[in-house]
Amino acid sequence: MFVWFIVVSVVAVTLVFKSAAMDMRLVAVGAVLPVVEAVLGGPGLLHTLLCGVLLLLGVMLIGRGRRVVQRRWLGVPIGLLSHLVLDGTWVDTEIFWWPFAGADALGDASVSDFGRGWVGLLMEVIGIGLGIWAWKRFDLCRPEARRSLIRYGRLKA
Repeated sequence: MFVWFIVVSVVAVTLVFKSAAMDMRLVAVGAVLPVVEAVLGGPGLLHTLLCGVLLLLGVMLIGRGRRVVQRRWLGVPIGLLSHLVLDGTWVDTEIFWWPFAGADALGDASVSDFGRGWVGLLMEVIGIGLGIWAWKRFDLCRPEARRSLIRYGRLKA
């Protein structure tokens, strides 16, 4: 399930934040980072709120005094946090609130990224449909708009 996470995260972040300096490529990376854990066998730190908050804090501290750097790199934690929303991880108290709801929840449970069956397929189809809409909405048929997205990670809301 890559299309669902990437497209919905990028479109939502673009429309909500309307930040010309945020790199949407990094939002996409953050949105699929937790999928790596699904491939490796179970939810880990990337499926926790704590990880997203620590990444966000790290970006803000490392980029302190450089707003453009902060806005660009904020895409990774924002993408990761959007994954938690889109995946429904927030309904799994032990994983989402780890370690506050119990320290032994990681790695044991199944990750819903790939275990949804036809619902997962429907989510991917919705992601593709939203991608088609976004292509038109963000005028990606124009070469300069595509170049801006590929080179700089920018979409114009």
